[in-house]
Amino acid sequence: MMVYDWIAHHAAYAPERLALVDVASKRRFTYRDLDQRVSRLACALAEKYGVCRGERVALLALNTTECFEILFACQRLGAIFVPLNWRLSPAELEYILKDCGPKVVIWDDEMEPKIDALRGVIGATIRLSNGAPSAYEEALAAAAGKPAPITLSPDDTWTILYTSGTTGYPKGTLMTYGMVFANTVNVAMKTNLTAESRGLTFMPLFHAGGLYLFAKFILHFGGSNYVMRSFDPDLTLRLLSDRTLGITHVLGVPTNFMMIAELPAFETADFGHVSTILIGGAAAPVPLLEKYLNKGIVLQQGWGMTETTTMGTILSKERALDKIGSCGLPVLHIAMRVVDAEDNVIEGEGVGELLVRGPSVTPGYWKLPADKGGHTADGWFRTGDAVRIDGEGYVHVIDRIKDMYISGGENVFPLEIENVLHGLPQVLEAAVIGIPHEKWGEVGRAFIVTRPGEALSEADVLAHCAARLARFKIPKEFRFVAELPHNATGKLLKHRLPRD
Repeated sequence: MMVYDWIAHHAAYAPERLALVDVASKRRFTYRDLDQRVSRLACALAEKYGVCRGERVALLALNTTECFEILFACQRLGAIFVPLNWRLSPAELEYILKDCGPKVVIWDDEMEPKIDALRGVIGATIRLSNGAPSAYEEALAAAAGKPAPITLSPDDTWTILYTSGTTGYPKGTLMTYGMVFANTVNVAMKTNLTAESRGLTFMPLFHAGGLYLFAKFILHFGGSNYVMRSFDPDLTLRLLSDRTLGITHVLGVPTNFMMIAELPAFETADFGHVSTILIGGAAAPVPLLEKYLNKGIVLQQGWGMTETTTMGTILSKERALDKIGSCGLPVLHIAMRVVDAEDNVIEGEGVGELLVRGPSVTPGYWKLPADKGGHTADGWFRTGDAVRIDGEGYVHVIDRIKDMYISGGENVFPLEIENVLHGLPQVLEAAVIGIPHEKWGEVGRAFIVTRPGEALSEADVLAHCAARLARFKIPKEFRFVAELPHNATGKLLKHRLPRD
């Protein structure tokens, strides 16, 4: 097998078709435009900055259409694209930059203070400015011609995506061309991607969900993508409900859809033209899914991770109601099994860790040996997710294995308690963690954010839980807080919640 150039193909086949729209700057690029800019950038990177096959090119920027230009320019050079998490501190970024050793770092105006703090550990840099005059635009204008063609294998690395670093140091997940192609097929089959598809991207582009699902996959089919600078619930709602734009595909995490549902305009918003709304990144609270269902909107749950190039399962619209709370069935090109703590396969509906294998699963991590790559000896990848697979084969995410705690000898999964807490109409968001306890070993501590203007007492919460949970599952402590910590994708960061 060989690797093919998607952008060059569409530029030849349908040059005037819209490829990208930068929502903030209002710039619009056809496939001809995108192809020309990708070629110019590839030439500039090679001729002016010495980027060649295997070299890394890093990007530190808010969402911008230039991200895709850099991604495909790296393909034409055989270089490796490394989008950086702009929310990290300079010290955290320094570790990643030293680990991947980029030949050049491309950055936008908002990142200047961080770039200044990192000057001692980075070499060449290129400033971009979301379409305004910049060194990036000057480099494209000065470049000419096309880079020399190269041959790539599906096993070659296209991108390195660093994990969020919630435990230990960040790891650079290797994303190969073969992985991306396999999951493009997986996603397209389950979400009906075509050249007429129009995606809305507000997830950060340093995250697999932002970069791939749906933006990069849509580019494979010659469709169009609207790229937002960052998530804004009001703007997202307006874009989704604008029939003249015709958005068909969007992905978000539960927090995104919670914030959208809180807007007054949500009650009258029309999403009838949006064919696929995926919710992932974390298990969605059932009350949130029901809120959208009551409006006739199906949030299709899915499961995936960076290491599986996003989607590993998806719940169909047809089963969204009777299988609510499930993340669906496995996509075609992936195998799954559930194991206990000794790696014995669990038959039936027992809870255990999900293991996956297939062409969309990462071969490992940048600069880490194979035995540190998260795989078992026979090639299965450990996801770290505790799941149950029901009699029809539907996957139910119970929680992260590391989030489970043991109280009085009983396994407790915080997600189950959080779903109960979300059933209170006054609760906007909730999180539960395990904390040490002299008698029971561990007990639950719940953190609750109430909706603006709403009052809620601990007695109310206890009564609600007592009617719905076994006694050992009811948290022993409740803390009412103004907000919960999240990362740039909206994922809840439980490791930052106080345990003392």
